[in-house]
Amino acid sequence: MQLLERITIVGAGRLGAALAQAAATAGLKVHGPLRRGESSTEPTDAVLLCVPDQAIAAAAAGLRVGPPVGHCSGATGLAPLEPHTAFSFHPLMTVSSGAPTSFTGVPCAVAGHPVARSLAERLGMRPIEIAEADRAAYHAAASMASNFLVTLEQAAAQLGATVGLERADLLPLVRATVENWAQQGPDALTGPIRRGDLATVARHRQALRERAPELLSLYDALAEVTAR
Repeated sequence: MQLLERITIVGAGRLGAALAQAAATAGLKVHGPLRRGESSTEPTDAVLLCVPDQAIAAAAAGLRVGPPVGHCSGATGLAPLEPHTAFSFHPLMTVSSGAPTSFTGVPCAVAGHPVARSLAERLGMRPIEIAEADRAAYHAAASMASNFLVTLEQAAAQLGATVGLERADLLPLVRATVENWAQQGPDALTGPIRRGDLATVARHRQALRERAPELLSLYDALAEVTAR
């Protein structure tokens, strides 16, 4: 197992700041988070780039070759890190701005040099090896679970607003649904499509045509997948 006691973090955004704090709490000596373009002469066991995907190659090119260099992208492979000894480290969670972040128990997609697994374990995370050929599918699944959930709930809030509902009025339903899915998987499904109530579905579609026609295609696509 790779000995990891010192880490340099490049990227002072939400993820970089959260990982720097978590690493320090775990007893690692942390350099950073450094802003892109900043450099450190401090000895380190690994460099972690917490930068946007399109900035990975340029950030890596500015580093001296020596310790392993990793990135935090879920979709990008290791090629942009050449000629460094490369690894990737992608926490499967979202990081909120300003709020303390605990990574304990969080899955983390790792690849490349063993320092990625070492870092995940030091932070109390659950490392999961993701093959290069599987990265796009892995990240698409993560995007559907997180990004598209926000899109879906915003669409529900938009339609709900036409009858006087506020976003907070939908929160108990959303939270209960997520918790039920966590416990039961697809068996948590309820509602008219589960019951085969086509008359109610037709009324839904008519309401969407009248109040939010731009959401009808989204409803139809979700209904089709739900009915499978």
